[in-house]
Amino acid sequence: MSRRSPAVRRPTARPPSPNRPNDATASAPDCAGGFVRLRFDIAYDGTEFAGWAIQAGQRTVAGVVEETLSTVFRTSVRLRAAARTDTGVHATGQVAHADIPASALPHAYPRSPRPGDPEFLPLLRRLGRLLPTDVRVRRIVRAPAGFDARFAALRRHYVYRLSTAPYGVEPHQARYVTGWPRPLDVDAMAAASQDLLGLRDFAAFCRYRDGATTIRDLQRLDWSRDGDLVTAHATADAFCWSMVRSLVGALLAVGEHRRSADWCRALLTASQRSSDFAAAPARGLTLVGVDYPPDEQLAARVAVTRYPRSRDELG
Repeated sequence: MSRRSPAVRRPTARPPSPNRPNDATASAPDCAGGFVRLRFDIAYDGTEFAGWAIQAGQRTVAGVVEETLSTVFRTSVRLRAAARTDTGVHATGQVAHADIPASALPHAYPRSPRPGDPEFLPLLRRLGRLLPTDVRVRRIVRAPAGFDARFAALRRHYVYRLSTAPYGVEPHQARYVTGWPRPLDVDAMAAASQDLLGLRDFAAFCRYRDGATTIRDLQRLDWSRDGDLVTAHATADAFCWSMVRSLVGALLAVGEHRRSADWCRALLTASQRSSDFAAAPARGLTLVGVDYPPDEQLAARVAVTRYPRSRDELG
């Protein structure tokens, strides 16, 4: 188990500021009450984080980034992300937004950008100095009208990597690749994956969360091999809690010929999380991207995704 440095102060949960606009209504970049919505593109090594979301007494990605942004802007900053990744899961393409008081924006500019430079380049460089090395804010822009990092998203993309090398994972890949030193029938896994595509109830592959729907549109789930490295690509409109790792875990059972493709397909009839397989380890999973519609379609997308799907949509 990796150790966390005792010198790092762990942010704790806190209530939202009463002066901050509600995310359900603040959809424009220049929000009511003098707030400006900013988009942040973020990458992180999830090894030392207890996931994305704020948790009391835990070091989380949102906690670390919010604390740093609050220091820079001299006001409380709250992020809303496209995906709430679990403990140990990495990201190269996380997207989040925050509503910043317009009066606080000048605090982020230790100096004005040079002519032709992006508006927030000085802030980007400042965050590069202030943030710990396992999280980076890679891009900051003013969000277009209607943008919401979570509800405006069209789809999320994940990659899962594992190594079947008999000696384990190469040292430089150890934090990002799961060791699986056993033979795998990747063709069988790929064939079984095709049966899972489409708009379906993935209750068997999701950890329970009160009030959350498990109906998702799985648009891509395929496998490739490059020597000992086996890679899965998964894309959906959204993923429920632990869904990607659970899909991988079930398909590993197929790849080892412990289960058939028919068994994997039959799991879609379950109404709750199956105990017939274990979720794959977190270290192999990376959020690699989030897609959004054109700016003029953002508000319409938000209006659709705010309402959870029901089984009636499955036909």
